[in-house]
Amino acid sequence: AYKVSGGLHGVGASVVNALSEWLEIEIKRDGYVWTQRYERGFPKGELERGRKMKKDEGTGTTIRWRPDGEIFKEGLDLSYDTLSRRFRESAFLNRGLRIKLVDEREEGREVTYQYDGGIKDFVAHINESKNPIHKSVFFLHAEEEAGDVEVALQWNDGFHRDSVFTFANNINTHEGGTHLSGFRSALTRTVNDYARQKGFLKEKDEPMIGDDIREGLAAVISVKVSEPQFEGQTKTKLGNTEIRGLVETNTNRYLAEFFEENPAEAKIIINKVLQAARVRQAARKVRDTMRKGYLESSTLPGKLADCSSKDPARSELYIVEGDSAGGSAKQGRDRNFQAILPLRGKILNVEKANINKVLSNVEIQAMISAVGASVGDQFNI
Repeated sequence: AYKVSGGLHGVGASVVNALSEWLEIEIKRDGYVWTQRYERGFPKGELERGRKMKKDEGTGTTIRWRPDGEIFKEGLDLSYDTLSRRFRESAFLNRGLRIKLVDEREEGREVTYQYDGGIKDFVAHINESKNPIHKSVFFLHAEEEAGDVEVALQWNDGFHRDSVFTFANNINTHEGGTHLSGFRSALTRTVNDYARQKGFLKEKDEPMIGDDIREGLAAVISVKVSEPQFEGQTKTKLGNTEIRGLVETNTNRYLAEFFEENPAEAKIIINKVLQAARVRQAARKVRDTMRKGYLESSTLPGKLADCSSKDPARSELYIVEGDSAGGSAKQGRDRNFQAILPLRGKILNVEKANINKVLSNVEIQAMISAVGASVGDQFNI
């Protein structure tokens, strides 16, 4: 009945039936309307052929059920928001599919989802509250013996972690898997190859790493596999080894073509990635300098009123705004285990600042030094 599935056919319906006081099915196909009813898991009769379908009547299946009150003794509250998110996701992943959700518990609460652009529209939705740096959304669709793959992506001007979502047979694989590995490998290789071919990267320049390239990236990877291999019962990670090659090969090929056919957009993307690489390299130099000097120095920040205890598990650090508050805090503290660090207010919005600027800030340096646990990859309490 289905080309691909996320699990065993019919198991979901069987579970719903087992947990229901009653369940009714209505199927429109082969020119007739077929019906059957179950009560507490058992059929109340055979599948019955009913009336003939009308000439313009479409095929389809309707399932109605009532949760069993003897099982759900405290009641069952279906979440409109949860269902809405899942149905919208399904509509994105199945191009052209129309899903309508109606909540009859509240008058007028309904929504319809249909996306003719499929996962291209999904990426546009992810970037809706952001600022895309190029107009078009890259999209590829390939069908091979190993399976089908769709990839859509677009960069925005953000400089924090990427928003990459992966799916296998419409199941959200939160932990990634082979499809994500193939995508990341192809993305890093293709961007670096193009940057070198077009002279953005010189021979002496070190290559851009995956973190540079994925900064500000919104992407959706969807694969359809006839026999999916998931790691664990929750199906949050795909394990099919052949899918890595499927995604990697096609992403390499079609993304390279996209760059060649859209040189203006490719230039914008490469320049953003290069900026991320420069910030990373500058931050590394700052960290190295601080690690060798200021951070490894036995000298603590001048305004720190340290405590006498050397036991980190017992010691407390209070960061207060301004010297005035610092004076009051020092008077009221227990100097045996309470340290006070006065800093000026409104230091820096680190959410919007790059790492180089963050680590160059004197107040932040004082906090790093006072805590003594280093920063970034070197953070260790």
